[in-house]
Amino acid sequence: MNKNFKCLFGFSAAVAICLSCTPVFATEADDLIVASIERTYVFKTFLSDEAISTEAKDGVVTLTGTVAVDSQRVLAQETAGNTPGVSSVDNKLVTVAEAAADKADYWIRKKVKLNLYFHRHVNAGKTVVSVRDGVVTLRGEAISAAQKDLTTEYAMDINGVTDVKNLMTIADAPKVEERTLGEKIDDASVVAQIKAALLAHRSTSALTTKVEAREGAITLTGIASNEAEKTLVTKLVTGIQGVTVVNNAMTIQEPLTK
Repeated sequence: MNKNFKCLFGFSAAVAICLSCTPVFATEADDLIVASIERTYVFKTFLSDEAISTEAKDGVVTLTGTVAVDSQRVLAQETAGNTPGVSSVDNKLVTVAEAAADKADYWIRKKVKLNLYFHRHVNAGKTVVSVRDGVVTLRGEAISAAQKDLTTEYAMDINGVTDVKNLMTIADAPKVEERTLGEKIDDASVVAQIKAALLAHRSTSALTTKVEAREGAITLTGIASNEAEKTLVTKLVTGIQGVTVVNNAMTIQEPLTK
């Protein structure tokens, strides 16, 4: 009896161990997904100060918490969705109400500043942004007149901005921008930045553009209203951090005929 009891106990213990393996492996896979998302360039750079909680179960990622502006919500959604192992994203992030009159200028400033960080051809780190009644004032230093003008262009195209006053100074001895590899940015973060930037710019916010990335090489598909709109998308995407080359395969929408 004692021998049989030991065998039965040993068998039961083995079964228990085997049964426990499946949830352990699943949990480890989900933990790896969460860790991968939180290590992305977007989460470390643009979302580090936001109150975002990331959870994963069987490959389904749930995002909860708050972000300052809607473009950050898009960043989180797209980055998580393009992370290996993720099957879908349940985005429950909410933004603070941008419609509040006493807060409108604050949110415009956040959107302008964040959008400047997306684009590598402007100096977001040395650009001071202030907003009053929808009018954006830019201060700081640009390395060239071209960079100053581009900063104005990007700020002016943000939803909510009514005018831009660019008071930035030009560096006394402008430095030639060196082409360096810089920090390698993961493709999920590159795609997220592109989609958030296109949404932030009023000229492209209504477009439905599919973005695919492979080691920084971007392929764009979708429909543009005209050639000028397609060219603008290419220009905006080319300046995004981490983009190496852009293949714009968007089609031009045929005009309606009566």
